[in-house]
Amino acid sequence: MKFVVSSTELLKHLNAISRVISSKNTLPILDNFLLKLEGKTLLITASDLETTLITKIELENSAEDGLIAIQAKIMLDTLKEFPEQPLTFNVDSETMGVEILSSNGKFSIVGQNGSDFPVLPKLAENHNEISLPHDLLLAGINKTLFATADDELRPVMNGIYVELTPEEVSFVASDAHKLVRYKRNDVKYSEVASFILPKKPASLLKSLLPREDSDVKLEFDEKNAFFTLNGFKMVCRLVEGKYPAYNSVIPLNNPNELVIDRVEFFTTLKRVSVFANQASNLVRLKLTPTELIVSAQDIDFAISAVETIKCEYDGQPMEIGFKSTFLVEILSNLSSEDVRLKLSDPSRAGLLLPAEKELEYEDILMLLMPMMINA
Repeated sequence: MKFVVSSTELLKHLNAISRVISSKNTLPILDNFLLKLEGKTLLITASDLETTLITKIELENSAEDGLIAIQAKIMLDTLKEFPEQPLTFNVDSETMGVEILSSNGKFSIVGQNGSDFPVLPKLAENHNEISLPHDLLLAGINKTLFATADDELRPVMNGIYVELTPEEVSFVASDAHKLVRYKRNDVKYSEVASFILPKKPASLLKSLLPREDSDVKLEFDEKNAFFTLNGFKMVCRLVEGKYPAYNSVIPLNNPNELVIDRVEFFTTLKRVSVFANQASNLVRLKLTPTELIVSAQDIDFAISAVETIKCEYDGQPMEIGFKSTFLVEILSNLSSEDVRLKLSDPSRAGLLLPAEKELEYEDILMLLMPMMINA
């Protein structure tokens, strides 16, 4: 097995897939990249058993198809130090010896038998298949990933719930304190289907999708999902289980509405929350027809802060408490100029929405549970 490849091109591809490799692999072979040469195409695979990333490089100069596993750390650490130049890889399939020839040097590594690398799962015959615009998938992940939980007892909450229907595509995430639902009606599916995408493959897609310029082919069954991108393929095991009925926790009647400048609200919260109790991060919002009073205090250290912001408020005068870190996170994941906060009373969930839709076919809703405040 022999091929010539650009050092920077190879490093770019290896960096993109290396994030999937776990620091605590159960199988030693998973500390390696799997290199498979088929004609003029070099396929490189990295995996942690749960998630697998495959990238391909088209070569101009290659000979003898083959398969070899090479330690990922050695490959990355070596390639980082090379300036742009062609590298020749000579692989002895008998001894698993690998020689890397540069313009003025030779590097020798002992690889491992590539056939020991775990094989990819196969999809069920009756699997689902859809083509999604890359920007839709990226937006769905970007808007919801931050709201996923870290709950060992309820693993279904640790991923993004993706729901396809004949009307729309929805992405939902919740950690029981906050909930995000992102809908798009510019893509529809012939039937109702859903899956829960784990956090790690979601964050890997988040880093790969910005460089895409075409649709993503998505195939999934009850256990696995395959995402086929331009230069990459990702296979991941899905979270098994039934996602909670999230629609039942979204309040339908929130008559008290506040419209406020999102950036001003965000920066005020960042300043005032410095003075909140570090254990609770509680900030108080006092709503009046023309002003929002944001306050926080930490009695233990005798510190407090109050700021007033202009707003439009239609509803009953109210004082409500929220965890500042959650509120700041939600506001940083909304992109509209003004934000609409819909409330019913201080003990019920508040809804945060863009004051005006940026895209006609897009619908985003963020929900935050309040905290009890002492009078």
